[in-house]
Amino acid sequence: MKEKKGKINAAKSTVIKKDQQAQGDEGTILSADFFDRPVLEVAPQLLGKYLVKASDDPLKPYKNKAYMITEVEAYDGPLDLACHASKGRTRRTETLFGKAGHWYVYLIYGIYSMLNVVCEKEGYPAGVLIRGIEGFDGPGKVTKALGVDRSLMGKIVAPESGLWIEDRGVNIPLKNSKRTPRIGVEYAGPVWSKKRYRFLIK
Repeated sequence: MKEKKGKINAAKSTVIKKDQQAQGDEGTILSADFFDRPVLEVAPQLLGKYLVKASDDPLKPYKNKAYMITEVEAYDGPLDLACHASKGRTRRTETLFGKAGHWYVYLIYGIYSMLNVVCEKEGYPAGVLIRGIEGFDGPGKVTKALGVDRSLMGKIVAPESGLWIEDRGVNIPLKNSKRTPRIGVEYAGPVWSKKRYRFLIK
């Protein structure tokens, strides 16, 4: 399988159509159409976007919490041995095979929730793991800070789920970002563990 190429430079990212966005409090909310594209295009374009957690008081949206996304990893389909989908379609991975723009949340070590957004066409299991946000490095710290757990599994990436992603006009220049192999996926073997599917702001 020939490796698909993803671009890191958010400033040169694919033009987002109007139907891929909705107006948020301070930016535009990314809709499912934004994620319904190759995961290696979506992942680097999430750098500089904002992960927004709704206020506990719906009458006080000004208390929403927003954090810039600083690090992500892409997981690209059933042939990617680091992806859960490589084990086949199961009850655990059903959401990953579903429609783009939904949250895929799983637990590791029985403690840490991992937050992913489903990408690509329905039936092709791919997703982006949110590994870091401003002030919190590491996927377990991200979900702890946001109060995310598996109850979010399968919900849409939109205000109605209480957690969504906004474009607030921040572009990350190529010189300020980098691409490396993913972390902790040695089990995927000598080929897939070395795929440079991790994207982060320097």
